[in-house]
Amino acid sequence: MQAIDYLKYIVDEIHSTVFATVDKAGRPVTCAIDMMDCDENGLYFLTAKGKSFYRRLKQNPHVAFTAMKGEDTMSRVAVSVQGRAEEIGPGRLPDLFAKNPYMAKIYPDESSRSALTVFRICEGMGEWFDLFKTPVERASFSFGGAEKPENGYFVTDKCIGCKLCYSKCPQKCIDITRKPVFIRQGNCLHCGNCYEICSARAVERRGAV
Repeated sequence: MQAIDYLKYIVDEIHSTVFATVDKAGRPVTCAIDMMDCDENGLYFLTAKGKSFYRRLKQNPHVAFTAMKGEDTMSRVAVSVQGRAEEIGPGRLPDLFAKNPYMAKIYPDESSRSALTVFRICEGMGEWFDLFKTPVERASFSFGGAEKPENGYFVTDKCIGCKLCYSKCPQKCIDITRKPVFIRQGNCLHCGNCYEICSARAVERRGAV
């Protein structure tokens, strides 16, 4: 999947997210926010200028959210995104109302919509996590000008081929038919068991894991 495919999944298949900002004291605050549209430049949502949510976005544009779909933990897809929210104004409101007609029940006329403004999440990075599959499936993506991060655990040439890492791996996502052994990043839980047990210190932890 490409980055735009993950963004479309968020908008079309999940839609409602648990969205985190920070207040003046630096304390995290969450609220439910719908992702209403997307393109190659990012994700779009709206809010009213009178809300405390709007003030938090203007004070600190760095945001994060998690969106989930599924009946229970083992059938669930989770997508987590962090990025920068920039206000682009009301120009895109007609498009968002057309794509999300339920909004007309909340803000029924043009007069009531005068308080609304649109934000775009850009310079974003995301993680896709699917527990329904065996082994689990995970992927990283970036959009809106951000570089794709290299997160995870990686085995270096220090590997001695002892296979202790495989014995501790809950998803058995380490290829031990080669030396150095190879961690399949798309199936890794990032639990860190391999990093902790490696006596040769051959496992590197990279990025934000």
